[in-house]
Amino acid sequence: MTKDRRFVLPLSAGALLALAMPASAQELNALVWCDHTDPALLQPFEEQYGVKVNVKEYEGTAAGLTLLEQSRPGDWDVLVIDAVDVGRAVEGGFLAELPADQLPTGDFFPEVVMAENNVIGGKTYAVTEKFGYNTVAFDKSKVDPADMEDMASLTSGKYDGRIAIYDYYLPVIGLVALGQGVATADITAEALAGLKDPLLALRKASKQVSDVVSAQTALATGDVDIVVGGGEWLTAVLTAENANLDWTIPTQGGLRWAQSIGVVAGSEQPDLALEFVKYITSPEGQARLATSSCYWGMPANAKAGDALTADQKAVLRWDQQADFLARAQLYPIPDADLDMAMQDLWTQMLNQ
Repeated sequence: MTKDRRFVLPLSAGALLALAMPASAQELNALVWCDHTDPALLQPFEEQYGVKVNVKEYEGTAAGLTLLEQSRPGDWDVLVIDAVDVGRAVEGGFLAELPADQLPTGDFFPEVVMAENNVIGGKTYAVTEKFGYNTVAFDKSKVDPADMEDMASLTSGKYDGRIAIYDYYLPVIGLVALGQGVATADITAEALAGLKDPLLALRKASKQVSDVVSAQTALATGDVDIVVGGGEWLTAVLTAENANLDWTIPTQGGLRWAQSIGVVAGSEQPDLALEFVKYITSPEGQARLATSSCYWGMPANAKAGDALTADQKAVLRWDQQADFLARAQLYPIPDADLDMAMQDLWTQMLNQ
């Protein structure tokens, strides 16, 4: 995707209204994940509408909802959120209804429309924009790629001390569950008890538990050869420097993450905010978001493939998506008690 390509958006009546506002009002405030901070993504929209998109990055749904709770109505216009947490945002009154007929969901990969998450009470509050996988990332010059197809190889002893674990309990516990034949939707308190020993065994075989940057650095420098919980989002930005970095979904399966975007309830520029959502979910916007400098991921809109290069699609495993989508499961969605139990187990693992 070349940076000099510009996407021409049609001006809706709402957008014309937004552009007619005073210059001082022509700022759009978005609460986002780091992939939305890339100027290559924002500038085409800013230039088309003559506006400034102010972005604030946050990590974790709880942190994002807390920021919204502490803000005044109208402070925020756009929200990016984990798709499985859209319901929490709607319950809190933080998302406005979107006009479903103006969203290009008919062009999406069917598995990631995720109406069960984005549509509540028959009303659309968000739209999926990007997805990917928490699975196994590795340096194929240092490990046997065939071993990475079986999660049992991680605790076989062969790779002891050469593994990093991504420091996020939901996808990693989910992966451990899949390795034990437990679907993520079937993780209960009873099932969780059976995952303790496999999780601790994985920690024993690992060198470190790392955040995103630390895991990327360790894999890139050869400090570790495998990252459990990694995926295309971890390795794609590094492949230009090291083509040996790879990822796969083991036979037991992987976790699929997905993020959604919506308009914040109480936005003073709802029409302009909607145009931003429509830009992000357009083929050109999707291609830029998919290859953001922070992390890559699959675009929800399948037509984005026309705006991606062959090399970019190869890194994203575009041609393997049908198989990957069929074998990947969503994150566990625990209730409060199970979530606390999962965090307690994670703490035990960290303190081992």
